[in-house]
Amino acid sequence: MSLANPMRFVGKFFTPLPAAMLRRSADFSAAQIFVLFAVLVLIASIPIITNPLPPLEDYANHLARMSVIANVDRDANLSRFYEIDWEIVPNLMMDLTVPYLVRFMNIYTAGQIFLISIFVLIMSGTLALHRSLHGRWSVLPLIAFPLLYNRVFLIGVANYQFGIGLALWGMAAWIGLREKAWPLRFLVAAIFVLVLFFCHLFAVGVYGLGLLAYELWRLWALRGRAWPGGDPGLLRHPLLDFLATGLPFLLLVPLMLRSPILNHLAGFEWQSVGKIDGITFTIEVYSDIVAFALTGVVVAAAIWAARHSLLRLHPVGLFLLGVGTLIYLALPRLLFDTYMADQRLPLALAFMSVACLNLDLRLRMARRSFIALSLILLLVRVIEVDVAWAPLSAKTLEFRDSVKRIERGSTVLVAYADQTGGDEVGDLGLVHAACLAIIERSALVTTAFTVEGKQVMHVRRPYVDQVDTEDGSPPSIEQLIVTALRPDPASTAYWRAWPQRFDYVYLLFTEDGADNPAPDLLTQVYDGGRFQLYRVGKARTARAGSVGRER
Repeated sequence: MSLANPMRFVGKFFTPLPAAMLRRSADFSAAQIFVLFAVLVLIASIPIITNPLPPLEDYANHLARMSVIANVDRDANLSRFYEIDWEIVPNLMMDLTVPYLVRFMNIYTAGQIFLISIFVLIMSGTLALHRSLHGRWSVLPLIAFPLLYNRVFLIGVANYQFGIGLALWGMAAWIGLREKAWPLRFLVAAIFVLVLFFCHLFAVGVYGLGLLAYELWRLWALRGRAWPGGDPGLLRHPLLDFLATGLPFLLLVPLMLRSPILNHLAGFEWQSVGKIDGITFTIEVYSDIVAFALTGVVVAAAIWAARHSLLRLHPVGLFLLGVGTLIYLALPRLLFDTYMADQRLPLALAFMSVACLNLDLRLRMARRSFIALSLILLLVRVIEVDVAWAPLSAKTLEFRDSVKRIERGSTVLVAYADQTGGDEVGDLGLVHAACLAIIERSALVTTAFTVEGKQVMHVRRPYVDQVDTEDGSPPSIEQLIVTALRPDPASTAYWRAWPQRFDYVYLLFTEDGADNPAPDLLTQVYDGGRFQLYRVGKARTARAGSVGRER
């Protein structure tokens, strides 16, 4: 192949389809796309629907907070331990919606609805952004459905992912209003900034990145042309028009100044290690083989379509990838004491990039092949997740059963048998499972998210020194034993004097059949898969001291 041929191929790929071709290639009506969208949402939601408590790392902790918000005013035990202090915190979307749903359903169903709404928002936002960029509805964005399940999703950062969906819609609205009167565009953008702020601060950044990429492309596309000053969507000067894009984001200034999140400004750490992981998190879930097989199929199909001039990339995609790459490399791992600040970004860029693609589906074979490919890829991903969740959900049900052994209104200390526990993807569902005791038994749990400035749920003053207020790691069982045998009067650790201050200990990431690590201090109540529940204090009767697996 001569040098001219690949260059001509690249040039075609980065050239939008002609308007006439776009009209001829619109072989799926909006109604057909909606029906297909609904079917794919239903398929993608199967693992969520069939698992009342999905094994996501932070999910049980967030769900416990939702339960407290919904019930603290009528539960004496919850109100003894917790209080809700409504503040301007950029992490509130779940807090504002799920407790309202709890009025009509149980907490687990409300959580499932919120997770499914994330899927709907992200995929509908991708469709809307594609529509704004290319001027027509297309089934192409539906190819991104398998990306709904990813490593970031498994971490359980639900508010951020909800924000990704809104950011996609916000970007679509900005483009759709670009040639309208500019005050309307800025007003709508300001509303999106406000709502996104209460989703997650990082979601505002995603929205800003998207607008920056689009406006950079627009500034470049209009270079050398006479500036159409009479256009209602434009200001008087191209550079001024470009800079004015930032005006809606000025709303962040008073919000941030009133927000306690600024107390975490010192929580900053940049790391080069893990940048590649952040990219692979977009496609990985449980099986590396499945992840790279799906990726290989999509890449091969895309190359074939591009070589046959069926697939094009809107130039905005180039600016999006360029700006996104620079920002991703510059982002720290820890920002405002929030981990994975950088590794969350590639997921949002992936959905935006899919929206920038355009596919010519005039050929019947191309239409049928695309639908078949979309269904097969999604089914493979759903099967992967469902197969992985089957044993993990059994552990979750086992954990819920153990929670029933806890007396209502108790204090629960969480400790690790293995400090590396939770690093494996199969253990993520156990990391915060102890928070189910808040939902089921109105208990005080040491690992509940109660950090001031990051959450609106706080622990009341009499108990605040009994919980982790810094989002740290739980102590090891060895630390607990040493603390009990050799108390340090100067210690400020929340687990100090734990035999006198806690009723139960959840020991996580244990080995099968592990012995009681401190029989003089703990009485085993439940021996489960990868966890054990102990009552603090020696057994008073032979029955209470018996050790066995309860089902």
